[in-house]
Amino acid sequence: MASALFVVSEEGYWGEECVEPLTTLTDAGVDVTVATPTGSPPVIDERSVAPDTVGEETAERVREVHESDERLNDPEPIADVSVEGHDAVVFPGGHGTEWDVNQDRHARRLLRDAVEGDALALVVCHAVGILAFTRDSEGDLLAEGREVTGFPNEWEEGIVDERDLMPDGRKLPYWVEDEVVAAGGDWDAELDQDTSVTVDGSLITGRGPESSAAAARTLLEELGIDHPKSA
Repeated sequence: MASALFVVSEEGYWGEECVEPLTTLTDAGVDVTVATPTGSPPVIDERSVAPDTVGEETAERVREVHESDERLNDPEPIADVSVEGHDAVVFPGGHGTEWDVNQDRHARRLLRDAVEGDALALVVCHAVGILAFTRDSEGDLLAEGREVTGFPNEWEEGIVDERDLMPDGRKLPYWVEDEVVAAGGDWDAELDQDTSVTVDGSLITGRGPESSAAAARTLLEELGIDHPKSA
């Protein structure tokens, strides 16, 4: 059985970006383990379960999984897990990743080991920022020369104010697109497309919530696994 490790934020993950890949992989028979920075249950961004923001159906489905999924409610600490024994490592997005996952050396280790080893890495939305802070085994930035999509500046402008303050008052520490481009990433969020998923070797990146399902299906394709709904 194929297995995947999910690295989820305790500072606010975006519901659909975790739940969509989690349920898609589970439906395809992939064994999933969830890890968070401290081993505490991940915290969901309440905006991602607000019916006015994401629609009633998505809000209800995401909240149900967030509250009832045993894997999300009893995660492992990132420092205690490894890529070994897993076929993929998934980094769901959400603004919260900027405060914990993207800055966590153990999370960066997992990303590096997946990309350089025999596993695949799927990184979505704001979690793509981790590429700007992760170095490969030679000491070079992992983003250098890689084709990448992720949460674009154009969208960030509609969320933070002129002081980079979030709706909840927290100050956003950086903009994902700026950091990945500065780290040498070949950035294209394909804003003229409904979804954006990019594959560069063992690294798969997804733009945002609406690309989550496509990103999950792409991961399954790269793993050589058929999704039951497409069979």
